[in-house]
Amino acid sequence: MDQFFTQKHCDRCQKELKDGRIMSMFNTDCICLECAEKESKEEGYEEAVKAEHEEIIKRYYNFKGIGRKKS
Repeated sequence: MDQFFTQKHCDRCQKELKDGRIMSMFNTDCICLECAEKESKEEGYEEAVKAEHEEIIKRYYNFKGIGRKKS
């Protein structure tokens, strides 16, 4: 099974992933929903969403993201 589904802790804050998880829009980090909410307010978020969408339209589903501008 893919590590994304079996991972126990958020890649950003290290909290337990008991209430859900999502992949970052910037990279392949597996993050908790709290970190996802914070990420949605980061500089470049809309650019990351658009870039991923463009790759999906091309049927490329292994896009690694555009990278985060903020740590």
